[in-house]
Amino acid sequence: MRLTVLGSCGAYPEPGRACSGFAVEDAGYRVVLDLGYGTLPRLLDLWPAGPDAVVITHEHPDHCADLHGLFRTRYYGERRRLPLYCPPGVLDRLQGLEPDAPLREVFEVHELPGRHEVGPFRLTGVDLPHFVTNTGVRLESTSVLAYTGDTGPAEALAELGRDADLFVVEATDRPGDTSGLLMSSAAAGEWARRAGARRLMLTHFWPGNDRFGAVATARKHFSGEIFAASEGDVYALG
Repeated sequence: MRLTVLGSCGAYPEPGRACSGFAVEDAGYRVVLDLGYGTLPRLLDLWPAGPDAVVITHEHPDHCADLHGLFRTRYYGERRRLPLYCPPGVLDRLQGLEPDAPLREVFEVHELPGRHEVGPFRLTGVDLPHFVTNTGVRLESTSVLAYTGDTGPAEALAELGRDADLFVVEATDRPGDTSGLLMSSAAAGEWARRAGARRLMLTHFWPGNDRFGAVATARKHFSGEIFAASEGDVYALG
């Protein structure tokens, strides 16, 4: 299994970066996890024909805005249906941008959370706390990848990332946030430790935050390898 970072920012992109998005490939099958602002051009540079399936964790635009662009590449191009795994709110958000378009002519929609077979992957969606319905995603094939989307601290995180080869966890560290519905880099390290994950990738950085500082903070709580997600980075999970 191989993961490529398409975007790593939360809320809105910084110069030269994009919002949440990850391209995952195994046995020639290609899945994209989230398509926030600025991720689609990077995805199409990597996979000109596009993905074989799309997984969207929740309806906030920094995680799904570029799904609209992907829809248009299929609607006005080769109208071949694409499996889309997402909570119901995602399709509602997309329909607001294309109120007269037949979305289901392009997307074969499967609801999350839930369990699905996606090419060579076993996909498990786990409900996690956020301002809107958010589904953490666990992909299992030759390796195990877990991804939180956006979440506050929750016991379900330990099971989501259990023994994962790579646990991708948001570390927003939003200044002044007291909602309990976003994660800090310290909490990301703590939940990766509780899950027994092998490696931790921090992502969803609030624009302007110190990414090296976030890694240093997470390292106080997690003894395994830690990476800060950065656009274009490629990781082999085996």
